[in-house]
Amino acid sequence: MTTFEFEITIIVRRASFVFSPVMDDPWQSHFGSDHIGPIGVYIYDTMSIESVPSAKTQANSEYIQRIDRVIDYLRGNLDRPVKLAELANVACFSEFHFHRIFGAVTGETLNSFTSRLRLEKAARLLRYSDQSLTDIALDCGFSSSATFSRAFRAGYDTSPSKFRQSGEIKKSKICKDLFSGQEYLLPMSAEEKRAAFPVRLIEVPERQVAYIRVTNAFEMDRVLAALNTLIEWAKSQGIFAEGILFGMSVDDPHVTPKRLYRYEVCLASSVPFECREGISKMNLPAMRYAATRVSGDIRKVTTATDYLFRGWLINSDYEPEHAPGLEIFLDKENAMDWSHFELDLCIPVRKLAEMRS
Repeated sequence: MTTFEFEITIIVRRASFVFSPVMDDPWQSHFGSDHIGPIGVYIYDTMSIESVPSAKTQANSEYIQRIDRVIDYLRGNLDRPVKLAELANVACFSEFHFHRIFGAVTGETLNSFTSRLRLEKAARLLRYSDQSLTDIALDCGFSSSATFSRAFRAGYDTSPSKFRQSGEIKKSKICKDLFSGQEYLLPMSAEEKRAAFPVRLIEVPERQVAYIRVTNAFEMDRVLAALNTLIEWAKSQGIFAEGILFGMSVDDPHVTPKRLYRYEVCLASSVPFECREGISKMNLPAMRYAATRVSGDIRKVTTATDYLFRGWLINSDYEPEHAPGLEIFLDKENAMDWSHFELDLCIPVRKLAEMRS
């Protein structure tokens, strides 16, 4: 496998769910929460991860950390115009030089990066929610549904309404750069998937997380290198054994070009720790997740992920939060062996009524 096809970007949909015992939840024993709630949450807005520089983006650790703060800030404020001075202040950079610094670190201009995030968020909402086009337009920072429709068509060569119906991007240049994942799905019936991947709802408490953000994450070697770095660091800190090792897909491979796709390797700890250069720290908020357990190869993982969204989520009373999903490594000692996975796949969710209110 030459590319990072471990695409657990959690695309939420539904089905009848099963509650598992509290002891099935790895977060409970380490973070003191004893309540298994009704959902699985896919957290992002307040998350941040240190980039592993690509050949194109060779920036030092301080610059990367500051721009990561800006990216996280943008993701949390896509519903409104964000001024340059605001972003420069978040990064503690001069306004005069901010555009150049942002482009040097990310490989994209600030305007194109922000526009891409807005369109990708809109595409996710069109695919996985029943919000109106006007509500989606406003939620993604467009002044009107007409402005949104023009921008969406310019970006994806299809209208928002047609994309909602088909879920397909027509623009050939974009399609060649996306990951479909369909070739990894196992031939299983709906009943077989429901039996193989029972979904439980868990409440995950707030926790402190060490992380590394990997860009161009379809290059599997880059992800494994970051994972190895994080594991070795955690062992040296004495927090690996009790910590929770997991990954997060920040972007949706169905709408984000492969070269821009980001994946984050993380370790949550209830014990205080100090990060070294190249590893950052964040606090993840308490969230609700829909989770299913999977044991097998990449095809089994992809099929379980697909079921979680297309089988369970769309038939449930929940919608996904605007935050990343989690892939929790249950067999931490063998986390570097990607020929076989032992994972809890989790997506952040909330009641449909909560999203509409």
